[in-house]
This record gives sequence, structure tokens and C-alpha cells, in this order.
Amino acid sequence: MSRNTSAAYRIAFTYSCAFALAILALGVTVYYAADAQFRNQQDVGIAEGSTLLLREYYEGGIPDLSAAIAQREEQLNSAGYRYALFDPSGVRRAGTLATTRPRVGKQDLIVAVSHGKTSDARALVTELPGGYRFVTAVDLTALERIDTIIFELFTVAFVLVILMGVGAALLLGGYLRSRLSRISGTAQAIVAGDLDHRIPVSARNDEFDQLGAVLNAMLDRIARLLENLRQVSSDVAHDLRTPLARLRGQIEAALDGDQDAAVLRRSLKRSLAQSDELLSLFAAILRIAEVESGALTRHFIHISLSELATDLYDSYAPAVADTGRLIESAIEPGADIVGDRELLAQALINLLDNAQRHTPPSTRISLGVRATDRHVIVTVADNGPGVAPGNRSVIVQRFARLDTSRTTPGHGLGLNLVSVIAEAHGGSLIIEDNAPGLRVSIVLPRQTLRFPNLAPNRPV
Repeated sequence: MSRNTSAAYRIAFTYSCAFALAILALGVTVYYAADAQFRNQQDVGIAEGSTLLLREYYEGGIPDLSAAIAQREEQLNSAGYRYALFDPSGVRRAGTLATTRPRVGKQDLIVAVSHGKTSDARALVTELPGGYRFVTAVDLTALERIDTIIFELFTVAFVLVILMGVGAALLLGGYLRSRLSRISGTAQAIVAGDLDHRIPVSARNDEFDQLGAVLNAMLDRIARLLENLRQVSSDVAHDLRTPLARLRGQIEAALDGDQDAAVLRRSLKRSLAQSDELLSLFAAILRIAEVESGALTRHFIHISLSELATDLYDSYAPAVADTGRLIESAIEPGADIVGDRELLAQALINLLDNAQRHTPPSTRISLGVRATDRHVIVTVADNGPGVAPGNRSVIVQRFARLDTSRTTPGHGLGLNLVSVIAEAHGGSLIIEDNAPGLRVSIVLPRQTLRFPNLAPNRPV
């Protein structure tokens, strides 16, 4: 990318140009303000000088004024002040100010100096009785010299500002381009297939580093999703192979040979069961994908986990008792959160089903709900064989099953769905040893504190 097409350089040079224009406007303002101030001081000076000499006139007339002019010019010889007294005919009767008889009032004059040269002067002309005109003037050469010095100094300073601005723009543009090139370089590497490439982040923790950290977190999330997708594809293919092969075998067996209606009916029932199993697998996968997308959070409502857990306990207690297991509850009231009632019910059902499926008869199962100031904790525990510590993180993974032969019912999606549901509600799934047995807890934040006026079972 050239500097002409680089946004970093355009931004840097635009800023430098804006700064240069601001300096230029400031310099012009200072120049004219200083010039106006100096001219005002000169007007005050010639007015005071004129008033002082006119006192001599009012006391002694033209002779005293002429004498006072000569004395004044001798005293202020180096100050640039000059005086003149013109008679009604325009002849200069006193003073050294070499100019023609001017009009009355404040004005700029062109006066003659030595060797035929002229100079600008600022003058105050006063009309006296008898047609005389008294002129007090100050040479503008000193003011013009000051204006020239100010202009030259400003020009030099402005050139330095331009040079420094260009240099700063090049440095800033190069810095921005360098930092942004790390991001674009990482993006290009990702496009080229290097999914492990990440944006370098320094210890300065500036805005670019913070952006890089956020983008790296996003890339890590994408990488995990892609790996999850790859794993899901592999696991789906593996899990579908056996039921599809079994389904095909049953259909072929039904088609081969002469079989009566009863045998065919049994084959069709087994095939239908296999089809239902496949459909349930796809439904579970779609449900997990739907929850992970985050779209369901828009429909969260204010619900009571205490009431939900009580309803599920009342529904499950008879069925659990029929299997020879014992279920008990410890449900505290007032455990309210904001969430999806159907999803949370599905999570509790999965935990209760797992507790029954993976424990022997006579196992004691407990369902508990308790609330703290910041969290609501739902726990399903049992005193069965439990899970080895090394396998507790494995059983939460998608399609993970400790039964490697995959002869037990299920697809290994139950706990994964529970974990996804917990994360969708801003919580987490914790698996611990119940000594003996297993204790699985869903820890959810009490988001109802952010909606104090929300009525129960009302959408957020």
C-alpha cells in the first residue's frame, strides 16, 4: 500500500494541515493585533505631545510655540518625533517635519528625509487661530521594522511548524500503518488458512493492544467453533454409522425372503424406532446450535426456579420410585432469575435422566435449589458410582460417552446441552464428587436484580 492510498498517512497529514492552518491563523491574528496596538500607542503619544506644545501656544502665542518646537525636537531627536508649524500660505515657520501643509486631523503622511528619501509618518494636525496649522508626527520606520521582525519570525516559525508537522505526520502515519499492518497481516494469514495466527500484543496495553486482544479472543472463539464443528461432523458421522447400518440391515432383512405380516411388522417397528433415534439426535444437535446462537436470550422472562424444580420433582418422583431409586428434594423458595423456562426445564430433565440412567437401583437422588445474594444454584446429586476426576471434563463435551462401545442408550449430548444452556444464561456447569456419587450443579446469576419491576412470567 502506497502512502497516497494509506488512511493512516491521510489522517496524519490532515491533522498536520489542520494544525498548520491553526498556527497560520494565530500568527496573522497576532501580527495584526500587535500592529494595531503599536499604532494606537503612537496615536496616544502624538496626542500627548501635541497637547503639551499647544499649552505653550496658549500661553505665549506663535513665538513661544516655535521655541517650544525647537526645544522639543532637540530633546526627542532620537525618538522619531517631528513637528511643523505652517502659516496660512502653507509656508513652514517652525519645526523640521519636511512635508506639505496637511489637512486637519489624524492621518498618515509621506515626509522627506535625508538624501532625497521619503518615509511614512503618523501625524496629528491641529488648526490654530489665524489659519496656522500645527503638526505633530512620529516616524513609522520603527513600527515598520517591528512589523518586519514579527513577520520574519513568524515566517521562520511557520516553516519550522510545517517541517515538524510533516515529520510528525510521517512518524505518526508510519506508526499507525505499522500497528494496523499487524491486524491486516493476521487477517491475511487467517484467510490463507493459518488459523493459529494471532495479532501481536505488547505490554503497553494501549488502544491497539486492547483491540488486538479483543480480536484475538474473537479468533480464539472462531477457532473453537470451527474445531467444534469439525468434531461435531466427525462425531455425527460416527454416531450415525451404527444406527443407519442397523436400519439398513433391518430393512434388508425385511425385504429378503418370504416373511409373514407379523415379522414384517416387527421389522418396521424396529426401523421406526431407529428412525426416531436418528431424529432425536438431529433435534438435539439443532437445539444445541439454537441455544449457542444466543437468539433465545431475547425471549427471556422472569421465572421462579423454585417453582420449576418443584414441578419437575412432583412429576419425576413416581417414575424414579418405579425404577427402585429414591428421589428427595431440598428446594428453597424465592430462587428467581431471568431466563428461558423451557430451556432450564430441559437442563433439569437431562440431569435427572442422567442420574437414573447411570446409577444402579436403590440409588438415592437429590434435587436441590438454593439462592445466594448473587446466584441461584440448582444441584442434582446421587450416591451412585460417580465419575472419575479425569473424565468429568470429558463428559461435558459433545458426543462424549464413557461407554466406548456405545451400547448404552443416548448420544452423549445431554450434559453438553446442559452446559450450553447454563452458558446462555450467563452461568456455568460444575461437576463434583458427591463422596460417594456425583454432584452436578448449575450456577446461574440472579439477573432479576437488574429488573426490579419485572412481573413474573413476563418477557424482558
